[in-house]
Amino acid sequence: MSPRRFIMLVLPAVVMLTAATPPPASEPVSAIRLNQIGFLPDSGKRAVMADASKSPLPWRVVDPSGNTITSGRTTVVGDDAASGDHVHLIEFGRLATPGTYRVVVAGHTSRAFPIRAGLYAPLAAAALNYFYQTRAGIPIEARFAGGARWARPAGHPKEIAPCFKGKDERGTDWAGCSYSLDVTGGWYDAGDQGKYVVNGGISLWTLQNLYEREAGKARFDFADGPARIPESGNGIDDLLDEARWEMRFLMAMQVPDGGRARVPVGRLSRGAALTFRDIDAGGMAHQKVADCRWTSLPTRPQDDREDRLLYPPTTGATLNLAATAAQCARNWRTIDAGFAAACLTAAQRAYAAALRNPEVYATSSFTGSGGYGDDDLADELYWATAELWATTGQARYGEALRRMPAFTATVREPNWGSVAALGTITLATAAGVPQADAARARAMLVTAADQFLAEEARSGYRIPYATLAYPWGSNSSILNRAMILGLAHGFTGEARYRDGAVDVMDYVLGRNPLDQSYVSGFGARPLMNPHHRFWAHQLDATLPGPPPGVVSGGPNSTAMSDPIAAAMKGGCAPQRCWKDEITAYALNEVAINWNAPLLWVAAYLDERQTAGEPR
Repeated sequence: MSPRRFIMLVLPAVVMLTAATPPPASEPVSAIRLNQIGFLPDSGKRAVMADASKSPLPWRVVDPSGNTITSGRTTVVGDDAASGDHVHLIEFGRLATPGTYRVVVAGHTSRAFPIRAGLYAPLAAAALNYFYQTRAGIPIEARFAGGARWARPAGHPKEIAPCFKGKDERGTDWAGCSYSLDVTGGWYDAGDQGKYVVNGGISLWTLQNLYEREAGKARFDFADGPARIPESGNGIDDLLDEARWEMRFLMAMQVPDGGRARVPVGRLSRGAALTFRDIDAGGMAHQKVADCRWTSLPTRPQDDREDRLLYPPTTGATLNLAATAAQCARNWRTIDAGFAAACLTAAQRAYAAALRNPEVYATSSFTGSGGYGDDDLADELYWATAELWATTGQARYGEALRRMPAFTATVREPNWGSVAALGTITLATAAGVPQADAARARAMLVTAADQFLAEEARSGYRIPYATLAYPWGSNSSILNRAMILGLAHGFTGEARYRDGAVDVMDYVLGRNPLDQSYVSGFGARPLMNPHHRFWAHQLDATLPGPPPGVVSGGPNSTAMSDPIAAAMKGGCAPQRCWKDEITAYALNEVAINWNAPLLWVAAYLDERQTAGEPR
């Protein structure tokens, strides 16, 4: 997971501070850090306190009347470099009786918290609604968005975009193309209003994978109707409806047959001149459609007046399209055969185009949008090949997979630029994959989960993530680890993997050195001021804050490029390099690829568990 990749996620925005208003007062920090929405009866339960004592401290869990329900002594974890704290751990996992409780230790009393089943269903619902609220090309209605404050007219309602033509910010001249594409729809990527095929891919895959996993199996199974989206009631699972909104956009970004492009081919070297070639780009996907210049904070989507342009096709975007469209074809084949067939056709066209043009890389030389550059596409090729094999069963894909290093390589948590794990998850879980190959993929994922759990012992706040280099979007890295832990739990039935996923959610929802819930609308100290052009109440009182269920990128100690982060550089422990401030784009942006694993993990934790079921 290269920090350089995350540096390219989002470039600086122009900020308008004249309309600034102070953020609402938040609840004081608690000395006892725990999951601010509570605990499930059948999961692990941990709290953390920073205290200088070198000896264990007595603790109690009390009910509303002050009666002691259970008690013990803290485990002295000691000095923790990631947080800068001297950490004491409180474990009360045996307490399973539903109710409301507090933890008392060393003269401090925690906030009240519940223990109850169904705790994560509201979070899963809100995390899914995030995607509706970030749709382009459609009005966002109060009845679906949760209130009038989040309603807005459609942004970019009829988006017919030409290709970028002329000089980029480095003075390189681009020839453009002979066509325009209707790319209306899709999801805005993050705090800006760009729409990206790379990053849209992993986000869409996560929703589609959740559908494959959850359909008909979970307590919160997204059957038609529960989600607040316009398609509810159409006879199709709401999660799948939301995924189709993005899938259609990705397919619209595909270059028509016969389309030509003059693009740089070959590895990109810093400072070196680009080598342009004229290629047959038919079937490739454009990297993105976005503004030609950065819009300011705040900018309502409907008020965006910048020119919207298609940026050159790339091999990475093309493989993202191939992978997600192949996955789409599996999901829809028994629901909408016509759409499934269109997805498979798009996937096969894209895959063939990527094989024909294997070294067309994204440049970061355009202002107004994120680069999402990636100089290693072996993982994207593996992912797309795995999806096509799982969907078609054609031997040529299986034969190609077995020659790829990722087929046997160590699994790491995925991110937009490192997607091999997605292919391995598909091989482990999709119907139709040969049993021996599925078993091998499951074993690889369990091994990865074991490695993540081994890191907990090196983490003061007991999360399966022991590093002193927190990347841009660190919360998504941790949540994607929780996804793999959830899969390992399904494969083995071993509760320790599920407890590891709970530890991740505990961290994201408040068991961290800042006593911060990084999710809006959930917890005593929720996210309030993300870097976002519409959810910008901090700058403009007429605009809303974020709706519930939006996760911040979280601490970032490696790419501290915005002014707030830069001022903190060198003065914060990695888990403390964060601030709830709209201008802190390196610390506090929101993004579709960060909300997707939040949704996946919340839905997983709301399941009715069936031990040992391969899922």
